[in-house]
Amino acid sequence: MTESHHAYESVMGLEIHARLKTKTKMFCNCSNETWKTRPNEHICPVCAGFPGALPVANTEAVYLGRKMGLALGCSLRKISKFDRKSYFYPDLPAGFQISQYDEPICEHGKLRVIVNGEEKFFGITRLHLENDAGKLTHSGSISLVDWNRAGSPLAEMVTEPDFRTPTEVSSFLKELQRILRLCDISDADMEKGMMRCDVNVSVRPKGQEKLGTKVEMKNMNSFRNIEKALEYEIARQIKLYEEGKQNEIKQETRGWDDEKGKTVLQRSKEEAMDYRYFPEPDLPPLTVTEEEIHTLKKEIPELPAEKIVRIMQSGISFTDADILASELEITNFYEAVNQKCNDPKKSANWVLGAIMSYRNEHSQFSLSSFSPEHLGTLITIIDEGIISGKIAKEIFEEVMTNNIDPRKFVQEKGLGQLSNTGELEEICEKVLQENQNIVEDYTRGKEKAFGALVGKVMAITKGKANPSIVNEILKKLLLKAV
Repeated sequence: MTESHHAYESVMGLEIHARLKTKTKMFCNCSNETWKTRPNEHICPVCAGFPGALPVANTEAVYLGRKMGLALGCSLRKISKFDRKSYFYPDLPAGFQISQYDEPICEHGKLRVIVNGEEKFFGITRLHLENDAGKLTHSGSISLVDWNRAGSPLAEMVTEPDFRTPTEVSSFLKELQRILRLCDISDADMEKGMMRCDVNVSVRPKGQEKLGTKVEMKNMNSFRNIEKALEYEIARQIKLYEEGKQNEIKQETRGWDDEKGKTVLQRSKEEAMDYRYFPEPDLPPLTVTEEEIHTLKKEIPELPAEKIVRIMQSGISFTDADILASELEITNFYEAVNQKCNDPKKSANWVLGAIMSYRNEHSQFSLSSFSPEHLGTLITIIDEGIISGKIAKEIFEEVMTNNIDPRKFVQEKGLGQLSNTGELEEICEKVLQENQNIVEDYTRGKEKAFGALVGKVMAITKGKANPSIVNEILKKLLLKAV
């Protein structure tokens, strides 16, 4: 960012669609699991928009929509309704979408997100339910339509324009994806279109309250591409401001061309589209009681950002805490290890180091197949001086592969550290007598000589000597020698 760029501020707001994890579609009994099937395999008169086919609201989708709203800090409306949103497109067979307009299922939320280790809150304007459109595939002058996705349940979330950097946007989206998966609301796979994001971005001189002309960024399919697209678009708009051409920033829709590394115009938006919203006549209003809301709130688990903050309070860095909170399986494993050995930092180091490396090298391995208590025990017996860190690393793979108690394994194999002070003192005296040249180097101030002596002791004991005791004995004996 150039110095002049600091004179401008970018403002962004998000519109996010999440495909709800239901067995059937939003308003009919067709299967919602359509991504592995042939085109137009899961359609019926309702989702194909046949005249006279009546919709019925999916209870499971309503439940998941409310659950999502509560997880995002929204208020649930006691009464909400469905509306018809009219627009004509080949992949919308009915000619209208059943959505929600002025009385959405949830509204007025605030989500906590950790951005580069800093806690931030982003406002959520509303969250509403609707049915998805189909999918068009273009080939030359031919367009093919697949209505399998038509009617799938979507939760659309609209945020406040609270974002100021591309990193804030990607951090928010990652947190949302984690929440949706943690609460089993959506698979939120961006590549499969299960989580889709549009970003409205504008630029204004710092200190100006009035928002600049917004540009909508569409069809983002990865967090990295979203960041790159926003970085480019913000720089493009700032450049126009610097050149006095801010009037050339038009309200339009742009897409990201990854090959060219730039945003490209898709279509202009000269005026707002009139969707002619009106209450859906075939669906009754949705109602929810205080008791139902209270019960639903109990189902919301500890959210990822809350988990990251709690883990960081143990002295663990944001980067490590972020990974530990990234998957429920990893979080649960780490916490079980820590519960056993009561050492958060060492637990984190072993889980993020040895455990993650082992998991990456063994594709069939699942954390659920190994007892975290065994790793906690391994950390404990290192602290107790029973084995050294070197021995622990040597036996780690066997302990993991066979899921065995490391304490018993060490006892059975006779791998315990040699900690007998008398025995170690004899060995240290012998090493000093046989290596007078190294002793003389040490007395002349060569610090590396001490490490060489420790190495000699470890070699004689085949690595089983307790390093801290060896260091203490050698320093005492060398002090006498000097």
